[in-house]
Amino acid sequence: MNPAGGTELQLSFLEESVDKSLLDQVQITTSIPEKIPLHPTKVNILWQKNSYDQPNLQGWFQNKENHKKYDWYVFNSHWNYEKFRMMFNIPTDRSVVIKNGLKNIIKKEQFYKQGDKLRLIYHSTPWRGLNVLLGAMQLVNINCELDVYSSTQIYGDKFKEANDSEYVELYKQAEQLPNVNYIGYKPHDYILKNLHTYDAFVYPNIWEETFCNCALESLATGLYVATTNYGALFETCAEFPVYVPFEKDEKKLCQQFGHVINTIPEQLIQKGCVDQLKFQQRYFNYFYNWDKLAFNWTNFLKGVTSAKH
Repeated sequence: MNPAGGTELQLSFLEESVDKSLLDQVQITTSIPEKIPLHPTKVNILWQKNSYDQPNLQGWFQNKENHKKYDWYVFNSHWNYEKFRMMFNIPTDRSVVIKNGLKNIIKKEQFYKQGDKLRLIYHSTPWRGLNVLLGAMQLVNINCELDVYSSTQIYGDKFKEANDSEYVELYKQAEQLPNVNYIGYKPHDYILKNLHTYDAFVYPNIWEETFCNCALESLATGLYVATTNYGALFETCAEFPVYVPFEKDEKKLCQQFGHVINTIPEQLIQKGCVDQLKFQQRYFNYFYNWDKLAFNWTNFLKGVTSAKH
């Protein structure tokens, strides 16, 4: 299969949502500079979603002559933009922030009730904190069950062949825990169709997110979210999740996150919690829907293409 991660997903949403005649006037490269040749006549845009610390980016951005090659730089968060500005002194007069967005969200209507088994989900890659979460699940003492949708398959067959062996033991650990179901890879559409059946997205992230589509989709669906405050997560998620301060000592992070999971049932039955989750749904589906983003992209592309001519 071809890669189908967050970057590919957002690019497909852009192509579906913005007028083709406008898109035909630009060439958008995602994340890795010059992975496709620069176009001699179109407006060249680098849509930067990867983090500043990625080895395949640093050499290119450290050479300031390269910065002239793209007409515009689009970043998926202010956090990501600020990191590139501080680390590489990118041209701020040719940089904008347009965030990622949502489509096809099924809003949760049936919420957790006292006495229910708490349904938890982790739907991200294994290196972003799955090891911490599995450690935390061994510390919980509530009636809960965690489904783990995690694999390197999301980035395509070649990536999986090159990298999946590193996480085999982690997958085995997930399969062996009594309160965990390791499901592995499922397509994005499958996740979205089933996300509303869960109560909480638990994400002890240890990878500097530049945005985090998984958290965005969970919040928009109406799930309770527990995560760390690492990278751009606080910018994306705002005040809605329960945040565990990022901790490099993963044993300590396991303990802290296990405690947070133990408190989720009590939090979900508090007066006003359902109203808050419904407000959360409205907030994220309003500010991050692709109809709104298509308007932003259209205005941006009209401006840069007219300036080119």
